[in-house]
Amino acid sequence: MATAVVVGMLVLLSSAAGGGAVAASASVPAALFVFGDSLVDDGNNNALSCLAKANFFPYGVDFLRGVATGRFCNGNTFVDALCDLLGVDYLPPFATTTTGLNSTSLFTGVNYASAAGGILDETGHHLGERFSLSQQVLNLESNLDTIRSQMEGGYDDYLAKSIAVMVLGSNDYINNYLLTSLYDSGYNNSPEDYADLLIDHYSRQILALYSVGLRKFLLAGVGPLGCLPSLRASGLGPRGQCVDQVNQMVGFFNQGLRSLVDQLNSDHPDAMFIYGNTYDAVHDMINNPHKYGFRVVDSGCCVLGEDGTCEPYAEPCERRERHVFWDAYHPTEAVNLALAQTAFNGTRRQVYPLNLQQLAHL
Repeated sequence: MATAVVVGMLVLLSSAAGGGAVAASASVPAALFVFGDSLVDDGNNNALSCLAKANFFPYGVDFLRGVATGRFCNGNTFVDALCDLLGVDYLPPFATTTTGLNSTSLFTGVNYASAAGGILDETGHHLGERFSLSQQVLNLESNLDTIRSQMEGGYDDYLAKSIAVMVLGSNDYINNYLLTSLYDSGYNNSPEDYADLLIDHYSRQILALYSVGLRKFLLAGVGPLGCLPSLRASGLGPRGQCVDQVNQMVGFFNQGLRSLVDQLNSDHPDAMFIYGNTYDAVHDMINNPHKYGFRVVDSGCCVLGEDGTCEPYAEPCERRERHVFWDAYHPTEAVNLALAQTAFNGTRRQVYPLNLQQLAHL
C-alpha cells in the first residue's frame, strides 16, 4: 500500500523504545521536523479517513509495550532511531497538535509524515485522506505560529538549529507512476521526465521550508523499489526477482536529488542540505544479507493481507531481526536502526556531503 525502504548500514544499536536516549558526543538539535510517508509516519493517518493505516497488531509488536501507534513497522522507525542518537524525545504526530497537545511540547519537533502521501499532491489519492508534502509544509507553518507566540526570543536561531528530515518519493512511484490503472503519469512521462517533475515539485517545498527559517536538511533518497516483496510479485519482472526497470526509474530520481543537494548548497551558503544514499545501502543488504545478520530478503515477516500490509491480528514471524522487510513494502526495525546509524555517522558515499552528526554540530 504505502512505501518502500530508506536504508543504511546495520550496526549494534539499542532498540529500546523509551525515547530520548542520548548518544555519546551527540549535539542535540533545537528540534526535528519530519516530512515523509509511511516509512516515518508515527500516527498521523490514525486521524484521517483512509485505508493507509497501521494502528492494529502486529504493527508495533516490538514498540514500547506492543502498542500499535500507527507506525508501519514492528518497532522503531528510522526517525525514532534518529531521536535516540540525537538525544531528543520521540516526536508527536502533527494530528495530536490539533487535539490538545501542549504548545511547549512542540518545541522539540513534530512529525508531519503521512502514509500514502507523496511529493505530488495527487499521489495516493485512491487510498483516501493523506497529507501530501505541500500539506505537510502548511501543517508545519500552522505549528510555527504557535511556537513563535510562545517564545520570548531566539525564534530565528531556534529554527536555524533545527533539522528537517525528509523521506519522500517512494509513493510517487508505487502509488502513482507504476499504478497505471488509476494514474496517467506513467503514460504521460518518460522515467527521466517524471523524475525531473518530482525533483521540481520537491525543490519548491524544500525552499518553502527554507523561507520560514529552517537551515538544516536531511533528504533521504529512495531505495531499490524493484526489490520490494510487492514488486517482486507484481509481474513487472521475472517472478521473485527484483524488477530492474523500476530500480532504473528510481535511479533517475536519486541522481536528481543528489544534484539538487549540490545546487541548494551552492545557492544557499547559510544553510546545509545533505543527501542520504539509500539505494546503495539497501541493495547491499539484499545482495549480502549475511554481512548484516539478515536471512530473509524477499518476503515480509508478517502475514500479508491482499494489499500487502499485515493481516490484522495475525501472529508475525518470531525472528524479526533476520528479516529485511516487515510487510510487502516496509522495513523491519532492524533495518530502521541501520538507516539511522548510517545517516548519523556514515561516510560521504553513504550520506553526502556531511553526516547527521556533523550537521547537528554546525
